Amino acid sequence: MAVSRPKRSRDPVQAAHQVYLEIIGEAPRQFPPVPDSSPAAVAKRKGAVQGGKKRASALSPERRREIAKKAAATRWQKS
Repeated sequence: MAVSRPKRSRDPVQAAHQVYLEIIGEAPRQFPPVPDSSPAAVAKRKGAVQGGKKRASALSPERRREIAKKAAATRWQKS
């Protein structure tokens, strides 16, 4: 979901003046502060971490070794 934000002037002098006014507190900021993270985003990251651990615990040591060798070969092949 995109946040609608007012645009600053394309004229560099006017844009610089607007930024200056925002810094000294004479004009309100044109861009609202972005929230650190939404609860949905935090839950999604948490689920991804848990899924990786479950997958790793389900793999046998031989299969993990095969995956690691394939990843290393791919990394070395790129350079």
